[in-house]
Amino acid sequence: MGLLWAQQLAAPAAERVEFTVAASGDLLIHQPVAARALVDGGGARYDFRPMFRSVRSRIAGADLALCHIETPLVPGPVQGYPSFRTPPALARSVRAVGWDACSTASNHSLDAGQYGIGTTLKALDRAGLAHTGTARSPKEARRSTIVDVKGVKVAFLSFTAVSNGQSVPHAWSVNTADPRRILEDARRAKRRGADAVVLNLHWGDEYSHAVSPSQAALARRLTRSPAITAIVGQHVHVVQPIRRVNGKPVVFGEGNLVSNQTAACCPAEAQDGLIALIDFVATGRRVEAKRVRYVPTWVRHPDYRVLPASPGSLSWRRTVAAAGRRPGIGVAR
Repeated sequence: MGLLWAQQLAAPAAERVEFTVAASGDLLIHQPVAARALVDGGGARYDFRPMFRSVRSRIAGADLALCHIETPLVPGPVQGYPSFRTPPALARSVRAVGWDACSTASNHSLDAGQYGIGTTLKALDRAGLAHTGTARSPKEARRSTIVDVKGVKVAFLSFTAVSNGQSVPHAWSVNTADPRRILEDARRAKRRGADAVVLNLHWGDEYSHAVSPSQAALARRLTRSPAITAIVGQHVHVVQPIRRVNGKPVVFGEGNLVSNQTAACCPAEAQDGLIALIDFVATGRRVEAKRVRYVPTWVRHPDYRVLPASPGSLSWRRTVAAAGRRPGIGVAR
């Protein structure tokens, strides 16, 4: 017994690894946004990079940066609401700014049908971006997207709880937010070596800062599982609260990162957004989210520059009021 006790004392402590995941709101490319990117590309190509220059350090500075591609990337003429066709060049700009992986499950995933899913994923592949949420085949739908972050394996899942009623080509085309399916995929990712699972959900009631009953119920059910580490969300186009649910961070709604939603169609808050910075600590294979910081953002029109909202500005105050400040959750410095 004495020898065993001595050996246990001598065993090395599990290595502690700290890392930050950045997650941002909807990339919602209306026609005027694409037109500006064409101007920024000198009229010969689409260049979205200048729109994100002011927040690039927050994206590129994270250990893992997650984006949300809401609209399909499709060659040919650009289309906006209600059935989007976004220039595939967006993927190259996203990678150049510093994002590493993108979620693709949304109510607009099927705007160009299965063809649009294919062209979207092809553009992301060519840009070197990992992706999750839509698929070109049953095999791809069963794949686990796992990214190595400082030696920690982080799985990224994407599901949508809303649709626009388009015809669904195949059951595997778009991940729909059935809690049993989500947990099954999260557990599969864990079996395949993931230490942590970050889940992206497209959910909620549009233009509502309040968390809907269905959002709250789904968050409670999912965070009860040890397979889920953190949840981030989009869709409602305004900022929603950041809370801990069953001890895990849930960023209910990050608002728009970039869009052409203005007072002509939408509340002023549709120009607000946030970049969530989730600070994780891994000890051995145990990974916990210790803190959530966020950067309030604002989309300036008509050049669609995404700017850090000035502290004390109306946009900043709206975002902070919606997202909240409490122990372990606050505005990034």
